[in-house]
Amino acid sequence: MLGCNDMPKEKKQITAADILGNPEYLAISYGGYRQKTRDVQPTVNELKDDMKILSAMGVKILRTYNVQLAQASNLLKAISELKQEDATFEMYVMLGAWIDCQNAWTDKAPNHEVESEQNAGEIARAVALAKQYPDIVKIIAVGNEAMVNWATSYFVRPSVILKWVNHLQDLKQQGELPKDLWITSSDDFSSWGGGDPSYHTKDLEALIKAVDYISMHTYPMHNTHYNPEFWLAPESELNLSDKEKIESAMQRSLKFAQKQYDSVTNYVKSLGVDKPIHIGETGWATVSNGHYGRMGSRATDEYKSGRYYELIREWTNKNNVSCFYFEAFDEQWKDAGNALGSENHFGLINLKGQAKYAIWHLVDKGVFKGLTRDGKPITKTYNGDKSALMKEVLVPPMAKELAH
Repeated sequence: MLGCNDMPKEKKQITAADILGNPEYLAISYGGYRQKTRDVQPTVNELKDDMKILSAMGVKILRTYNVQLAQASNLLKAISELKQEDATFEMYVMLGAWIDCQNAWTDKAPNHEVESEQNAGEIARAVALAKQYPDIVKIIAVGNEAMVNWATSYFVRPSVILKWVNHLQDLKQQGELPKDLWITSSDDFSSWGGGDPSYHTKDLEALIKAVDYISMHTYPMHNTHYNPEFWLAPESELNLSDKEKIESAMQRSLKFAQKQYDSVTNYVKSLGVDKPIHIGETGWATVSNGHYGRMGSRATDEYKSGRYYELIREWTNKNNVSCFYFEAFDEQWKDAGNALGSENHFGLINLKGQAKYAIWHLVDKGVFKGLTRDGKPITKTYNGDKSALMKEVLVPPMAKELAH
């Protein structure tokens, strides 16, 4: 007879509580679209290739954005098949349910006081997928930047997000959803009370109390244009070398993100709430022919993007904060009419299957050996020639330049 200690141990189910804040489970924002339109959905095999690449990078949890389109359900199918093929394969999902206001994305004026009739169906689809794949879906995020006022085409009031968060929490209580599935909303730092006091409402307070954790976004890169004070080099740096000026600007960018994180933390604590706060989105584009390029803040290139990636990962890993870095791969549908638009260039890997500077070291380590994307092996941008890359790196403007 077997003694008690000889019985095969049941494999412990990993939960959101185990994953979030654990540097062993690197997080990333994911979209697998290759073409200029989302009408062309990535195939299950393409999604599998992407999962193998991300797994090789140490990524173990992905963030998706909607369940209206086939990508999210196909992604879960792809991960499920990979797990069947290899019992050691690990990948989890923070499943996004897209939330809109009435008349969003139509020729009618958006009505921010009333929610879209599409929202109920979106939540129902997310629930169905969470039930179908409980071993993979560990978080449901209600809305993406759905409460921030600059999302003028579609934002809703916190009461709408609160309604759906409560609905999902009720389903957990009733046993309809796994008890350890975490529910959140992923939104700008200001929507979580870290910015303008106009966001500090009773509904937001109730929402902070209702979610299992807070998923906040911070984008120093966008703020190099919209709030550039932190980005511009002070006069005291006039005599620094170009490289020193760039490094100083990147350190200030990290501090900018940390400050926004702290501002949310402080607001949440001021309500007497003690909850995990993680970064649902942050990133740095590598190309821009607009606000962030040569004629703008001069923020975008592979070197600065790589430095930001390094700094933000270092800080979040050290402090047990999950960072769903935006994003895994370039997607060209985001600004389909403008190939050099920054929105198309946030990926760590471009559409040619080339690893950008941020992850050249992973190519050197051989982690992508034998892996391909769209039939191409993962190689380095610039053929790995750092001096060629640095020729395209611009120094951030001095504060006094803009003063004139």
